[in-house]
Amino acid sequence: MPAQTSLPAKERLIVALDFPTAEAAARMADRLHGRVGMFKVGSELFTAEGPVLARYLLARGERVFLDLKFHDIPNTVRAAAREAAQLGVSMFNVHASGGRKMMEAALEGVRSAGRRRPGASPPLVLAVAVLTSLDARDLSELGLADDTPEDFVVRLARLAQKAGLDGVVASPREVAALRRACGPRFAIITPGIRPAASGAGGAGSVSSDDQTRFTTPEYAIQAGADYLVVGRPITEAPDAVEAAEAIVKEMEQGASRASVSKP
Repeated sequence: MPAQTSLPAKERLIVALDFPTAEAAARMADRLHGRVGMFKVGSELFTAEGPVLARYLLARGERVFLDLKFHDIPNTVRAAAREAAQLGVSMFNVHASGGRKMMEAALEGVRSAGRRRPGASPPLVLAVAVLTSLDARDLSELGLADDTPEDFVVRLARLAQKAGLDGVVASPREVAALRRACGPRFAIITPGIRPAASGAGGAGSVSSDDQTRFTTPEYAIQAGADYLVVGRPITEAPDAVEAAEAIVKEMEQGASRASVSKP
């Protein structure tokens, strides 16, 4: 698939609806309607209420990123991927550490999906390489002492690309290396985003919450990210619409700088 750099900045912004109830998440989505490109539905909400919110959003014409990080035996992931495709989401993810056979099974599940929403294209299948909450010490504790987070992410992303997946979910600190390693047609979806006003450094810094590898919207876009995933900086802001619009402006600045820096 081609990179999404030609899309308007707001279409490249994904808002994470990390709420305990579908009602609360729907209120936020309604508030942001037309201001962002996609909404992410994750494990907390899906476990609590199932696909209720995803169906609500899809019925309203919204695009949905189903963030359940499938990681199981190939047969189970194949079936889960088929259901995700039939639901009509725009993208979903699997853990790259599940291995090549598991990732290939996810693609088989998408291809086998029968009933899709009218007009819905097959979803992008993304690999999760390393959670943004993990740092070098965590990798060492997992027996990966010889790898930096960047090296490990790039290795798993290449494996996902060989398996046929459409892209990778990775922290902004790995974006530039991923773009060099995987080329322009491999989608990079980037969480761990903090607005410049929050004090996030250009190359990433230590967070006060549970994402340790993060950076600004401008830097992530300039480095080569296709989509940015932002949650609390928008959903917990005094004015969510204003916060989203400010992030879109930062993304536009990053896109402008990226176009100027191209040879």
